[in-house]
Amino acid sequence: MTTAVRSTAGERQKALVEGEFLFTNDDFLSIARMLYDDAGIALSESKASLVYSRLAKRLRALGLESFRDYCQFVGGSQGVSERQNMLAALTTNVTRYFREPHHFEHLKTRVLPELAARAKARGRVRIWSAGCSTGQEPYSIALTMLEVLPDAAQYDVRILATDIDPNVVATGRAGVYSNEAVQPVPAALRDRWMVRVKDGARDAWGTGEEMRRLVSFRELNLMGNWPMKGRFDAIFCRNVVIYFDEPTQARIWSRFAPLLTPGGRLYVGHSERVTDMAKFETDGLTTYRLKDGTS
Repeated sequence: MTTAVRSTAGERQKALVEGEFLFTNDDFLSIARMLYDDAGIALSESKASLVYSRLAKRLRALGLESFRDYCQFVGGSQGVSERQNMLAALTTNVTRYFREPHHFEHLKTRVLPELAARAKARGRVRIWSAGCSTGQEPYSIALTMLEVLPDAAQYDVRILATDIDPNVVATGRAGVYSNEAVQPVPAALRDRWMVRVKDGARDAWGTGEEMRRLVSFRELNLMGNWPMKGRFDAIFCRNVVIYFDEPTQARIWSRFAPLLTPGGRLYVGHSERVTDMAKFETDGLTTYRLKDGTS
């Protein structure tokens, strides 16, 4: 806590973070409340500096003089678009190809052989990457699928990739990644299923046609309505609910269960745990299987 002050309505308000814009505890609580209501993300006061640094850019862009003005703007009818910008600025998008590789090994050896056989028999196969960020997770799923079933794009096999942030969804849909970003991709998979492209003046890698045909990107708020009608054989929701409080986490797990096929798998992040063990059973490290008879 700093000692910077400003007179407002005859009182002196302490700044929560020192900087060019006054940022009080009331401002932080207002932003935290909107973020929780909109996206289920719970912010502690320890994140105040992060909130300030990320949103100060928005205040400059809008020509506003204080966070109080910003909160009033995004909380009003004229600030709907900026509220989305605020959400995007405060959402953490850390991802990489084949992050937590044991999940993809589990998918390849324990799940995909059966799904590949179903696809060849003209059955339906669906996988959901919930909180897909910039696309490396769903494309890693696609590469794993293509490793098991090289002609997967010829069958009824689809991977749904969703995220609340339209900016990262657009990046995933574009499917262009730096040389550094694709380093975790095994060379054999990269050379077969990805293509060399230019990203401005830099050499980069683009997702190949087969990868693109398998993955569909959509904007989706996990706190909102889920329009999907069919069930999924596997759901990846990794390092997403760590930003939610426990009641919100429990609500997400309970909503996933009816969307999984019998025996469907749920993959979560390394620091996450599914608490609804009436519906799920463990099936490996941070991997869960929908119990038989659960709907």
